[in-house]
Amino acid sequence: MSDLETKPPNDRTDRIREGDLAALADAFDDYRARLERIVSFRMHPKLIGRVDPDDVLQETYLEASRRYTHLKGDTEESLFIWLRLMALQTLTDTHRRHMGTAMRDPGREQAIHRNVSSDSTSTSLAANLIGQFTSPTLAARREELADKLRVTLDRMDRIDREVLALRHFEELSNNEIAEALGIEQKAASIRYVRALKRLKDILAEMPGFEEGPLTRP
Repeated sequence: MSDLETKPPNDRTDRIREGDLAALADAFDDYRARLERIVSFRMHPKLIGRVDPDDVLQETYLEASRRYTHLKGDTEESLFIWLRLMALQTLTDTHRRHMGTAMRDPGREQAIHRNVSSDSTSTSLAANLIGQFTSPTLAARREELADKLRVTLDRMDRIDREVLALRHFEELSNNEIAEALGIEQKAASIRYVRALKRLKDILAEMPGFEEGPLTRP
């Protein structure tokens, strides 16, 4: 599901850790499309149209260029996961600048240090899922339905919910999901199947929802 295949260990991560900004710029360019997809998915609905994901990515690159010594691992997979974390942290800062104390949630602070998310995954999932409502009646109730869906998604196991988001909307591979969440690949697969079943049950309780790519096996 990745734009790039996972590559074997090479010296690009070492060069970046040694301060080779040309290597960092090259890596960032390789993963830019994937990072933009992640930022767009995680951006709070209230900021869509007000904040350009490209501006977030520019700040992400600047932050990565200051923190290159924090890069861990020696594979392209590890490099991508590190850049993803830089993007999530930058997006969190963007949310705070635009939304103030509403985004100052200690739970989010704790989550980002676990590489989980920079904002509410339930909010992001609900906003994207509600986008699949096509009938005029349901479209008019989009905000109300999104709130109900978000509350229901909040009741899911936190890691299961993250696996679902990373697999379908961020389009990470199983290996990348396992590394991002600090779990075994087998556990990531099991959690994904469980989360998908739970999501189907949730959506089945919402009349008029048209089955989309997320709800199919």
